[in-house]
Amino acid sequence: LSPVFQKIGTDADIIDSNDGIDNDDEQSKMIYSVPNAKHYQILTSGCQMNVADSERIMGVLEGELGLKALDTINTADPTLITTSNKKSKNKKKPTPDILLLNTCTIRDHAEQKVYDALGPYTAMKRAGKPLAIVVAGCVAQQEGEALLRRFPEIDLVLGPQYIPWLGELLVEVGKGSQLCMTESMIWSEKGGSLAIDKDSSREKDGDWMTPIKRGHSVRAWVNVIYGCNEHCTYCVVPSVRGVEQSRSMEAILQECLQLAASGYKEVTLLGQNIDAYGRDMIPKRTFADLLHYLNDNLPPNTISRIRYVTSHPRYFSERVIDAVANLDKVCECFHMPFQAGDDEVLRGMRRGYTFDSYMKIIQKIRAKAPDASICGDVIVGFPGETEEAFQRTLDLMEEVKFDNLNTFAYSPRPNTEAANWENQIPPEVQSERLQRVQALAAKHALERSERYVGKVIEVLVEDRNPKNGGEVMGRTRQGRQVFFEGDIDELKGELVNVEITEARTWSLVGGSIQD
Repeated sequence: LSPVFQKIGTDADIIDSNDGIDNDDEQSKMIYSVPNAKHYQILTSGCQMNVADSERIMGVLEGELGLKALDTINTADPTLITTSNKKSKNKKKPTPDILLLNTCTIRDHAEQKVYDALGPYTAMKRAGKPLAIVVAGCVAQQEGEALLRRFPEIDLVLGPQYIPWLGELLVEVGKGSQLCMTESMIWSEKGGSLAIDKDSSREKDGDWMTPIKRGHSVRAWVNVIYGCNEHCTYCVVPSVRGVEQSRSMEAILQECLQLAASGYKEVTLLGQNIDAYGRDMIPKRTFADLLHYLNDNLPPNTISRIRYVTSHPRYFSERVIDAVANLDKVCECFHMPFQAGDDEVLRGMRRGYTFDSYMKIIQKIRAKAPDASICGDVIVGFPGETEEAFQRTLDLMEEVKFDNLNTFAYSPRPNTEAANWENQIPPEVQSERLQRVQALAAKHALERSERYVGKVIEVLVEDRNPKNGGEVMGRTRQGRQVFFEGDIDELKGELVNVEITEARTWSLVGGSIQD
């Protein structure tokens, strides 16, 4: 059986979202008391949206249920929670009372990877371990009840839109329920979700009101729009993330103000198609409106950098270029996936733009924000892609010279049109093209890095260099990693002027300039 969750009064104090149970024998006052469950572990895979979702999940598990995290990792490696403690041969690390897999379905074999990761945990449960198993994320939304049929040991299948109610759902799991929460929903900021029972003990003002356990103390993710209304023939996102739903500018600002009050210096605004922001609102808003609103209303000397992902060339606005070029807090960095360079392939993908129209956007960026970085995504080996068509992708890369390029070989995904086409490209051809794209991307990235050598650049310090304890790591406004000597305890979260002395493919090396 899963651990017993006991619901208590709703007027109890809520513990801080960054606190858990520091003492395993301690039970704090909270909305939900979990007498027999003390530890959880979450395994996260996928994009920034999944990472942000995991932060909300951890916020619920700690801030509402008072659980303590075991090691949180970003790959499903069950051995990490069953190996012996190196400090004591006789003492094993604790195993979780709640195991949550936050899954991604973008890449090929995503479902099998989830099944492989589940295997050791379902075996533990069959052997008598009182363990609650939750599968969340895009594979959960895609597979739904099929996951329960394949693995009856799973207690809860959780679509991304149900994260705000995870605490209440685990209460039902504790009563013996096995739940599949993947039904589409439309939420509103003032009325909670239309798909949630009106008797729910907590009325949510949208899922951003869920406690969040931030994964970093300097930079934070902020969701601004959920879902996607596009239907690219290769993409599974609309079927697993739902329709576009924009948050209000006021709610987004409120979250950013809370982050500013907590000492955060950078936010990254998230959306699968961020340029669609506001088109579902009445009255309509635009993403450029949001950038201006945040830039104008964030207090001085708090959050100094605003980033965003991901743009869609079909909807990209020249007003966004103007905002990036002119607003002091908005970083000079554009993430503009092009996916392919051949017009026929782009039509097959249903992307809604051409080689020439994409390049017009790049030319406008270069004219108005010449120092900006341009990043992108590309897919090789899409069904029907000829060698000539692939060459157009290389041509586009040569014209743009991306600062960073995410490269993928096409893989058929469930519930997508292109998966059923007969003109699939052989894996060996895809692999060869992927290698050529990656080699060219690395060449361009180094060229783009070299432009910084000899310059003094403002760097926001984020972390210690994991490979050299005497160095710190930060990023330029354009998003390039920079390593230089420094004390992380003194410099973390600080803006430091750094003279760049060495260019690497994906990073820079330099030395701080003393005032």
